[in-house]
Amino acid sequence: MSVSVSPLAPQVEPVVPPVPGVTFATAAAGIRYKGRTDVLMAAFARGTTVAGVTTRSLCPSAPVEWCRSVLKKGKARGLVVNSGNANAFTGVKGREATALTAEIAARALGCKPGEILLASTGVIGEPLDATKFDGVLQDLSGRLAPEPWSEAARAIMTTDTFPKLATATVSLDGIDVAISGMAKGAGMIAPDMATMLSFVFTDAPIAADLLQTMLQKGVRDTFNAVTVDGDTSTSDTLLLFATGAAKARGVAPLKSADDPRVRVFRTALQTVLADLAEQVARDGEGARHLIRVNVRGAVSRKSARRIAMSIANSPLVKTAIAGEDANWGRVVMAVGKAGEPADRDRLSISFGDIRVAAEGMRDPSYDEAEVSRYMTGAVIDITVDLGLGTGSDRVLTCDLTKEYVAINGDYRS
Repeated sequence: MSVSVSPLAPQVEPVVPPVPGVTFATAAAGIRYKGRTDVLMAAFARGTTVAGVTTRSLCPSAPVEWCRSVLKKGKARGLVVNSGNANAFTGVKGREATALTAEIAARALGCKPGEILLASTGVIGEPLDATKFDGVLQDLSGRLAPEPWSEAARAIMTTDTFPKLATATVSLDGIDVAISGMAKGAGMIAPDMATMLSFVFTDAPIAADLLQTMLQKGVRDTFNAVTVDGDTSTSDTLLLFATGAAKARGVAPLKSADDPRVRVFRTALQTVLADLAEQVARDGEGARHLIRVNVRGAVSRKSARRIAMSIANSPLVKTAIAGEDANWGRVVMAVGKAGEPADRDRLSISFGDIRVAAEGMRDPSYDEAEVSRYMTGAVIDITVDLGLGTGSDRVLTCDLTKEYVAINGDYRS
């Protein structure tokens, strides 16, 4: 089915400059879609380190299992991503497909299969015909270029309505290095120590173990704080590649968490991850409103996160916002069902800057017309103050519309 670009999409697509040591190309291999690219190949300079986090689903895809094996070595020379087929729940055939894909890619790039990372997204349960990559990946290896990034981001899309890109520059040793990335995801979004599919690249020289530590810390308040429908994918994969090309320009390698430059790099990395994560929420299937759920006054940060997720994943809260109805009673419900400490008579709820409920009842100054006007905006802030402690957290989500049902009802049709 044809889907228009989300009204929440960024007004301007970011211009992503080349990242030294990274080249890529795309092709239409006919994996599932007709008339569009569906394969991305990226190649990395020798010495590139890699870190990654993957889904905690107990039914992971074959590419996820492959990546977990490769990530143990911390080195990468190539990446192959296909859209249209997740190669998940495909048994022995799925594992054989990943091995063959890596072998074909390794031949094309002149490296070992164990230096190739793989990711697949699309329909679950359909065997992936890896022979379709034969010839295609060899052709791609001859067309590798440092840009344009938008083509790479489009090739990995499924029900996404726009390519998701983000970039930042950070100064290390007085020299600018780049951090740029892409993501895909619009449905089956409730990451758990990972993301949908996202690939981030930098030319900074960073040891693999340090890169892994920074990435794991970075996902907590970015990709792991986003939900569209409460469903965690079998294919969630976030990979961070560091080519080390900036070393030739005078940047000394980052090897220890005690290095003061690490904090500077992490701040920029966090900016890129947060940008991509918000774009995923903005492109939630059928979404018309971005929802920011803020919880404060909880007994702990962990408790605040659970309450925020309870609100963000509530179909009743999400459908109310889709209908632009300030039904704060549904927020009360979501707080109460979270299983975390809460006191009805200390609870307050606000939509934007408008407090709608406090001390166990509707706020005395509640103005239905004022709140209704607020609910027509593209971005809705829900703030809950439990009045119990200092714990706070924020998660992003979107509304639940009829279009979401239509998109997922027709997904395999």
